[in-house]
Amino acid sequence: MSVIEQQIEARLRAALAPTEFTLENDSARHAGHAGAASGGHYNLRIVSSAFAGRNRVARHRLVYDALADLMQNGIHALAITALAPDEV
Repeated sequence: MSVIEQQIEARLRAALAPTEFTLENDSARHAGHAGAASGGHYNLRIVSSAFAGRNRVARHRLVYDALADLMQNGIHALAITALAPDEV
């Protein structure tokens, strides 16, 4: 696991206390992509009670808030599946 992946996981675990967490680095599939040099491509699946009663946009905001500076330097693209525990 890379340093950036460790930072992503640590921040999201601290901010959202997920019951499930999966982060996949998909950067190899995007080699040569114009923006890929500034950071990686990731797929995130996260289940947290913090998402209960929130719509998809609000859930994504919680994730983006926890990763704010990494979105500027380290993460180029982040595909998010954010679920409440009762949605699993």
